[in-house]
Amino acid sequence: MRFRHADTLRSQYPELTAGVLHATSVDALADTGPAVAEYTARAASRLAGATEGEFPEVLAWRRAFSRMGLRPTQYRCASESLLRRLRKEGGLPRIHPVVDLCNAVSVAYAVPVAALDADRIAGPLLEVRPARGDEHYTPFGGGTEHPAPGEVTFVDSAGRAHARRWTHRQSGHSAVGPHTRRILVVTEAMHEGGHDTVPELLKTLAAELTAHWPTDPDTAVLTDARPEFTFPG
Repeated sequence: MRFRHADTLRSQYPELTAGVLHATSVDALADTGPAVAEYTARAASRLAGATEGEFPEVLAWRRAFSRMGLRPTQYRCASESLLRRLRKEGGLPRIHPVVDLCNAVSVAYAVPVAALDADRIAGPLLEVRPARGDEHYTPFGGGTEHPAPGEVTFVDSAGRAHARRWTHRQSGHSAVGPHTRRILVVTEAMHEGGHDTVPELLKTLAAELTAHWPTDPDTAVLTDARPEFTFPG
């Protein structure tokens, strides 16, 4: 199985820094609560000095959304939405130990972190690319949507879209749940310091996964020289 960003997308967004992680042997039994509390506290401390809309990591994604023709305050990247919820409600929802950990790390670093059930992705390719309009997306509430032509999404070899509006919203089809045993995690940064943030985030997340599950994650930072990540299908 291969993961990559389309060449056209890389050329349009040269500021993009992407990191990928694949891990096995995860489940819904681990207690990630203390780690989640640590990373959300880090984010809350930063929010005490500025709102998420002032963070350079968030502003960079707002600029990217504007370039895609989206209103950035209507469609927010996932990390901004989580930070906003943390600021307003004082905490994040508990969903699944893996998801909770990824969300906490996301707000700590202020960049989107998407966790997908790797067994729900049809190979041999998962590509971040502009949609043609015939892809199938499953909302969390059920049903089917079709991303608009040109909308950036994660598309597998079966034509299934695993995201809407790039980093705005994931698909219910590949959401991590009680059945999940293998995950593919993608983190994407647009800000100037992304080339430093993404490797650090991957290292942090890999260490936390290893501390909570019997797993040895494989990670990579994708570049023009190494644009693809290969993992077991």
